[in-house]
Formats: sequence, structure tokens, C-alpha cells
Amino acid sequence: MLVVGMAEGFAFPSTVAAGQLGWFKKKKKESTEQVQKASPYEDLVKGSKVSKGMFSVYQKGNDYYFEVPVSLLGKEMLVVNKLQRVPSELNEAGVNRGVNYENQMVSIEWNKADNKLMFRQRRPLPLVSPEDAISQSVKDNFISPLIAGFKVEAVNEDSTAVVIKVNDIYDGTETSINNVFTNINLGTSAIKNLSRILSIKSFANNVVATSELTTKVTEGTTSVYVTVEVSSSLMLLPDVPMQGRFDNQKVGYFTNPLLSFSDRQQGTDKKHFITRWRLEPKPEDREAYLSGQLVEPARPIVFYIDNSTPYQWRPYIKKGIEEWQAAFEQAGFKNAIQAREMSDSIAIDADDVNYSVVTYAASEKKNAMGPSILDPRSGEILEADIMWWHNVLSMVREWITVQTGAVCPAARNVQLPDSLMGDAIRFVACHEVGHSLGLRHNMMASAAFPTDSLRSATFTSRMNSTSSSIMDYARFNYVAQPGDGVKVLSPHIGPYDKFAIEYGYRWYGKNSPEEEKDLLYDLLGKYSGKLYKYSEAQDVRDAVDPRAQNEDLGDDPVRSSLYGIANLKRIVPEILKWTTTGEKGQTYEDASRLYYAVINQWNNYLYHVLANIGGIYIENTTVGDGVKTYTFVEKSRQKEALRFLIDQVLTYPAWLFDTEVGQYTYLLRDTPNGVQENAPAQILKNAQAYILWDLLGNNRLMRMIENEYENGKDAFTVVEMMDELHRSLFGVTERGGNPDVMERSLQKNFLDALMTAAAEPEAVKINKKLAGGHCLFACGEAECSNGESDERMGAPRVLNFYGSQLTRISDAISVKRGELLRIRKLLQKRLGTSDMAVRYHYEDMILRINTALGIN
Repeated sequence: MLVVGMAEGFAFPSTVAAGQLGWFKKKKKESTEQVQKASPYEDLVKGSKVSKGMFSVYQKGNDYYFEVPVSLLGKEMLVVNKLQRVPSELNEAGVNRGVNYENQMVSIEWNKADNKLMFRQRRPLPLVSPEDAISQSVKDNFISPLIAGFKVEAVNEDSTAVVIKVNDIYDGTETSINNVFTNINLGTSAIKNLSRILSIKSFANNVVATSELTTKVTEGTTSVYVTVEVSSSLMLLPDVPMQGRFDNQKVGYFTNPLLSFSDRQQGTDKKHFITRWRLEPKPEDREAYLSGQLVEPARPIVFYIDNSTPYQWRPYIKKGIEEWQAAFEQAGFKNAIQAREMSDSIAIDADDVNYSVVTYAASEKKNAMGPSILDPRSGEILEADIMWWHNVLSMVREWITVQTGAVCPAARNVQLPDSLMGDAIRFVACHEVGHSLGLRHNMMASAAFPTDSLRSATFTSRMNSTSSSIMDYARFNYVAQPGDGVKVLSPHIGPYDKFAIEYGYRWYGKNSPEEEKDLLYDLLGKYSGKLYKYSEAQDVRDAVDPRAQNEDLGDDPVRSSLYGIANLKRIVPEILKWTTTGEKGQTYEDASRLYYAVINQWNNYLYHVLANIGGIYIENTTVGDGVKTYTFVEKSRQKEALRFLIDQVLTYPAWLFDTEVGQYTYLLRDTPNGVQENAPAQILKNAQAYILWDLLGNNRLMRMIENEYENGKDAFTVVEMMDELHRSLFGVTERGGNPDVMERSLQKNFLDALMTAAAEPEAVKINKKLAGGHCLFACGEAECSNGESDERMGAPRVLNFYGSQLTRISDAISVKRGELLRIRKLLQKRLGTSDMAVRYHYEDMILRINTALGIN
């Protein structure tokens, strides 16, 4: 008899013992389970939406999973987090779409014992040869931290990939790789039930998650909900880091410093590599490149202009980007940098971190910025984004009118022609792209052009710029006078820019930075003239080298500023005319804004000149070049600078403050509490206060004292400066006359500046507020004069003559106290004046001096 089996119709003899069938029955059961029950991986994949790329991303309902290939475990990746949409509260603060708020390098490890994928924050290890004994110590003393762990949900069939659920990473729960609210300075946490993942996409070398995260911010008794849309990318870094190139003090690049160890050292070392794109000839073109032929790079630098950019400005932004092509040609590459408008197909995937985008923000912020994303192992620029805030156009418009209105009729209107605005947009875009190529500011570049040459039509046409570098803050040519015939009024790529790009991007085909050093030194030797000098920006109010300043032109600050003031004197009487549109009901707001811009420009000129007093020329020198590193500014130039300040700001500038426009409008300034109407006289008194404060600051005086020590009678001394100020500000009192209201205010300003360091602590506290931001600079901020943060402004050299103890024992205090006592003695003589207001003024100043110096 046959017994028919239930599985697949098999039949077994009835005489077979049960024990003999055991093996087959067991097999039958396992087979049934395989058919009926899928693996966890199959369950996860089945019915999921999938995005293929570096990782496969699965979406099942509201859950998201990464399928991480085992081959990528241990590989270094870069987290790149950006804002995509922001609320009005952040927009008002200038925090907008495209802002990159967090980057860090990570790797992923499989902890099989705990069934987890671990995220480790990877910090670049110091440089060391694996053959050196100290390399083991580097490994032992620079371990990178673990920052997060995620349960392994499944392993694929052939164990080549593991799957983790990533909801917590991107919905605000886990902040180890996306901590947006801390990084934009709110310091709060995401509210989970108000936060969600919008999408996760996978591309060839990166995965990007877009999330909508909400938090609540409480200030005092007020709470507000803040929702942001962010993208968080996980980008695979190149297997082989780009070969670094050493920094040199004669060229201004941002740098990526790495600690270096070796057995041969007699101390630690830090190597600074410049930040730059990986620009290399194609393998088949390398021989041609090295023979001097222009070749296309294997991978050009491409910027996409986003679809939010107003149509009329796109050609100018494109021109500003591609103006750098001339510099890359000097480095041996053609078509190396390109600008393209973003097509609809690219816009869909614009969150792919491989795209460099010019992002246009609808914002009141007056700013533009050119940051970049770096491979922290080498300084390679992987991607860059130009941030363009819409309201920078208002500042650009003011620059055009204030700096060129005297010589350019088209600049004399509220609404300027697109050609003028577009050219300014071109040069701002060009400057910001320079930062995205790795370049710092070069504030020395404007001093490369002789002041009087800026009045020459021939010179300006030949140089095609106002400065030797677009990376200076050299705006429009305010030196040119009516009748000079100068047509080139705006900055362009200059000789320094071409040299700097050649230094950073010429390809030598060498195998290490050390092998390039001699070739780079030879290159530097070819560019030693003043057109190629470099220096970073300095503190506006305490610049040491007067050649390296913001917003200045020419090699003679006094002469350049006098030309600038001559043009402002031509503009002021025309303000009402130039700002009248004929529109019914027009207010004087446009006139006020232009008037304020003129005053701010005048204030810039004052500081350009001020830097000469106590100034030091600082050179980037090397051993054997025969150039002195430090040279004090000539005595004659310092005296000329002081006379300029006395004449232009410490003597009442009636041309600027007794004006027709001032009869119709005060100076409007936006504040958190609304529009403030500042009287012109208030602005003048503030300007005078700050000039006196900064002129008599201890740092400046101590540099002057050091100059006197080194150069004796060839130095412009503190005593000589104080005597000149005394004769000017107290001359009317010395002669027995009665100072008027403005002169009395100026005398008290002088007194306050003297008492700041010379007084006892109580009097010092009275003046502490002067150490804050200059009111006119705050009113006129734009782009930080390209609106950039202090960090982006670079790394100025710092000369140190100072210190609290050194200040107390310096002649700076002695001279200030001596001047206070001289003023007190003079005022006591003049108390018999018949003018009651003047007598009160003198008595008040005597009391202030007594209090400050502790005189009973």
C-alpha cells in the first residue's frame, strides 16, 4: 500500500520506519517556512518606494531606510546641512535659503556584536609617514569620537549591504549630524509631532534628506513657533584626497591647516594648504598642458544661477562669474569656469550637493557672500554657493550715485539704468566668486594705483579697473573729477587676481606638495611688483597699515580723500533734484537715504586718512629679499593726515551739514522700533566723537611712542599731535573768544576722549560705550562691505605693542593727563567771561577733569 505524501505529490513505501522518515519530514517543514515567511530584508523591500544611488533609500509609509553597502563602511563622508526655506523671523535676520549651517566628516562602522551601525565623527589626522615610529602615537592620541548608533534592521541576501531606519536622524530626534536650531543660534530642540521628513533622494555620490523641522522659541513672556525646511546631505569624499598646495604669505588664500609629525622633527609643525578646486588637465592633455598649450580641465567649475534671480540681472551675474576665465587662462586652462542658468530638469535635483548655485534671496539684508564646502583632509573645494540677498541692490545703487554721480549723468536718479546697476552686480558677483575659488580679500590692491592715475582716461582704460584686484573693497572711481574724461569707473579682474589664480591652480604634475615648492617660489619671483602685493583687511577704526583698508582708492589717502570730498561737494546741492521723481505724494525718504549715503562716504574718507597717524607699513618679506618688514609712516604724511582731519571734521563742515536737503528731511535710519529721524548735527557730533576717540586711542599713541623711540626727531610724536589738536580745538579759548555751541560740543568731545584712558575708573566707565560699533559704519553696512562675516574677512596680521600694564606705564597716559591739566589751567583763567553759557561750559569741563583725575 502506498501512502501519498502531502508535499509535491511524493509517495513513500508504508514499510519505511518513522525514524527513517524523520530527516525528510524536517526538510519538508523548512521548505514550507521558506515559502510562507519572507526574510526581514524582503519584508522591508516589498512595497517600498526606492531611490537608487550611493545608498539605496527605501520609503515604506512614513518610514525611511538606508541600505548601506558594506563596501562603503569605513569610507569618509561629509555631512552638508543647508537651509532650504525659512520663516520671516529668520529672513529678517538675513538667515535664508542656501545658507550652509553645519558640516562635519563622518564614517559608518558595523558593530556586529550589538547589531548596530555606528556613526563616527572623523577628524582629520595629523600628517605623518607610516614608516615613522611616531605614526603609532598619532593613531593612539587622535582617536575620533562615536556620535550615534542605529539598530540594523536587516541584511540583504548576500550580506553585501545592511539596512538601518533613519527617521530619527532627519526628523529632529537625533541631532548628532543635523542640529539646525543650535547652529542658527536658537538653542532649542525640534518638536517631534510638528517635524517631519519630506523626502530622501539618493545620487551617485551623496544622499540628501529634506526635512521640515519646527521648534518653539521663548523670549520673556513671548513664544513663537519657528519652522524651517532643511536639507542634510551625506556626501562620499574622494577615495584619494586631492594633493595639497602650500600656502604662502604673499598670496591670499583661505587655508586648511593640518598638524604634522615626523621622526626627524625637533618640534611640532603645522602645514597650511590653500583651499582650491581640483582642477587638472585630462590625462590625454597633460603633455600639451605642460608644454604651455591651453587645455580644458578634466572637470570645469560650474555655477548655476537659480530660477529666483531676476531675469535682467542674470547676464551680469554670468559675466561676473566668467570674468575669472582670464585668470584661469593665465594658469593654463580654457573654459575652466562656467555659468549656466538652471534648467527645469536640474532644478528638480538642485539639492544634489554636487551643484554649485547662485542663490537669490528675497530679503531686506544688504549682503552677498561666497562660501564653499571643503574636503577637510586636503582643502579641496567640493562645492560652492553664492548667496545674494536682494536688498544689496539698494547699497549698490547708493555706491553708484555717491561715488560717480559727479562725473556720470546716468547716475543722477532714484531709478538707475539697468546698464549701471548690472555692471555693479557684475563686479559684486565677481568678487564673491573669488571667495568661492579660495581667495581672501586683498585690501592692499587699491594702493597699487597712483591716486592721480585714477584721473587719467588712458591709465584707467589700460588697467580697466579701480584696483589691481577684484578682491579688494575698491568700489567705483570716486577720485575722477568732472572733465577728466575717465570712462572706466568700476573694478574688474586685475593683475593680482591672475597671479593668485596661477599660484593656486597651475598644474605641475608633481607627486607631493614638497616637489612643487621650488616651482612655486620661481613663480612668486616673477610677480614682485606693487601690482601683486597682498594684505588682508584690518580693523576699520584701528588700521595699522594705511595701504590696506576697506573702500579706499589710490596710494595717497589724503589726496584721494580730498578728490572724493570735492565730488561730494558737487553732489550735496543736487540731492533734492536727483531724488525728485515727480510722483504725486512723494516724500523726502529718497533724499534722506542719499544724504545719509553721502555722509557715510565722507566718514569713510576720514578713516582712510586717520590710519596714517601711528601707521606702519607691513611687508610680506622673506630672508634675503632686502625689504624691511616694518616701516613707520613718514612724519610728513602723518602731519598732513592730522591737518586733513582738523580741516574736514574737527572744523565745522558747513558744506555737508548746512544744506538745503537738511531743511526738508533729517537722516532716516531703520531701527527695531521703527524709523528714527536723526538730526544732521547729531550725526556730526557722533562722527567727531569717534574720530577723536580713535585718534587718541592708546594703541595708536603707543605705536607713535615706539616710532619716537626708534626714529627720534624723524617721528611724528604724541606731544606734537596733542599740541596741534589743542591749538585747533581750544584756539578760540586761548584767544579769549567765546566758543559757539558746536565748538563747545567739540571741546567736550576732546575732553571725553582724553579722559577715557587717563581718568580714574569711574570716568572710564562713562565712556565705555564708545568702544562699540561706529554708528555711521552700522548705518552704512552692506556686504560688511560685501556683507561678509568677520570670519570671512580673513586673518590680518597683528602687531602687538600693547597690554594693560604697558599702557599704564606708557607716555600715552602721561600726555593725556598733561593735556587735561593744561586745559584745566586754561579754563580757570577764562572763567571771568561775560557769556553765561560759555562760563557754564568751562565750569562743567573743570568739574569733569577734577572728577576724572581725582582732584579735590
